Amino acid sequence: MAIKQTPNQIRRIEEIGQFIRTVDHVKKLVTELEGNRAARPNIINNICGSIARELSQMRQRAMTANVGTLADVAGTLAVVAARQGTGFNMKIRALSDGVNSMTMQLDVAMKQAHEPEKSDKEPKQPS
Repeated sequence: MAIKQTPNQIRRIEEIGQFIRTVDHVKKLVTELEGNRAARPNIINNICGSIARELSQMRQRAMTANVGTLADVAGTLAVVAARQGTGFNMKIRALSDGVNSMTMQLDVAMKQAHEPEKSDKEPKQPS
């Protein structure tokens, strides 16, 4: 039997879906960055700037949506992507790990959003 979802659940699922699409796009940019190790610094800086911009915007949206610690991770990764002078391998490793962390957080948030909400009308069990 299918359980009907409330409007709040539908809104939350759509929000999380948008975050998942953004994380997938950032993952693609990180993969592109890793593939362009030998590229000119200008190209690398452009890719890093795109990653930082996407993550900063995601951080702002996540802060208003209250999705776990997603905003904290996105903000930290935006700083890592924009930072100059750090080791390239370390930057790629941090971005890859952070994107994987955000993916796991969003999977958990999506599962929670699909669970039926507890109504206040149900009688509470005596303890």
